[in-house]
Amino acid sequence: MESFIALKSRNFKLFFIGQSVSLLGTWIQKTAIAWLVYKLTGSPFILGLIVFVGLIPTLLLSPYVGSFIERCHKYKVMKNTQWLAALQALLLAILIYLKYYNITAIVLLSLMQGVINAFDVTCRQAMMIDLVDDKEALPNAIALNSAMTNLARVIGPALAGVLLSAFGEDFCFISNFLSFIPVLYCLYLMKLPAFIKNEEEINVLNKLKEGFIYVKSEKRILSQLLLLSFFSLMLIPFTTLLPVLAKEVFNGNSQTFTIFESAVGIGALISAIYMTSLKKMEKLYNSIILSSIIMGIGLGIIAFSHTIWLASIGLVLSGLGMICQSASINTYIQLHTVPEMRSRVISYYIMAFLGMTPIGSLIIGLIAEFLNTRTVLLLEGFLGIFSLSLFVWYNYKIEKELDTELKIINEE
Repeated sequence: MESFIALKSRNFKLFFIGQSVSLLGTWIQKTAIAWLVYKLTGSPFILGLIVFVGLIPTLLLSPYVGSFIERCHKYKVMKNTQWLAALQALLLAILIYLKYYNITAIVLLSLMQGVINAFDVTCRQAMMIDLVDDKEALPNAIALNSAMTNLARVIGPALAGVLLSAFGEDFCFISNFLSFIPVLYCLYLMKLPAFIKNEEEINVLNKLKEGFIYVKSEKRILSQLLLLSFFSLMLIPFTTLLPVLAKEVFNGNSQTFTIFESAVGIGALISAIYMTSLKKMEKLYNSIILSSIIMGIGLGIIAFSHTIWLASIGLVLSGLGMICQSASINTYIQLHTVPEMRSRVISYYIMAFLGMTPIGSLIIGLIAEFLNTRTVLLLEGFLGIFSLSLFVWYNYKIEKELDTELKIINEE
């Protein structure tokens, strides 16, 4: 089938299987830690702080990581990051099992995970093209990877809700540690071409500068990265408020929270399935616009909803818009960036998508300490529609400039 063409590649199939299990464990732990932290502190700001320390390394390190990965064997880097991530998961599981509920320790381990992820995420994205036998299957591989991630986002929180009620938080954290076994096993089964080391002396600062100049010169890529950066700063951190929405706004419990997490995941999964079936890559620009509108509307619905189910519909739309926008931009970058710049541009994409989110989580968490949750969500939705308007205007201006240049060339 066209929608699963990337799975014909043995290496991508192994990657897909291993990551499917690992991401399931990640979402079980992510749900458990958010609920545990809010239960212990009752503070939206502390929730934002946990997200902040877990993702801020991505913002600070991504440009350097992109240049570093360009001269390393990506396969070995990914194996090392998975081992380190398994160690971090084990330490956190031991901490919770011993019921040592120390926020400082949780913050430090979240920071450790953030540093590991800064390398792992960039490496996985840059390595994607090496995992498929047919380069034309790359868009499908990206879309399947997104679908896998978001299916885990649906199932993980639902499982976490059951595990939290039946066995407690410690079982969720132990489950995440165990989920690293299949991903490591699948990684060691892969057969990738031998790595040819570039002996040329590389100046990382010069590489960074070249990457920045390239992004700046590619106006369409630049505009998409700026849009994604703003959404990551001001809209995507709505997920930080889900425990507050569940407990304070709807007077719910851990099950309510997992319903909300799963609703976001369902929307994200629908988006990922859509991306796997997208045949015409020229529709990516339309996907970016439509998904941004859907996310803004979704946040507005949540803000005005007075039932759990109406809020869940808003969360489905928000999740759909969030992932469709980021996946469309990711696919556009992968397809339109010259090979020698791909790792560096991907690092800017990751910085825009994941790197801005921690700052946004801190800002949104702080605002939520003073404004009610509904007002914050409504403000986020409005800012999303406003920023999209600027994006559409800027791209219209780019098209007009290109048309003018083309007419001048034809006249000459």
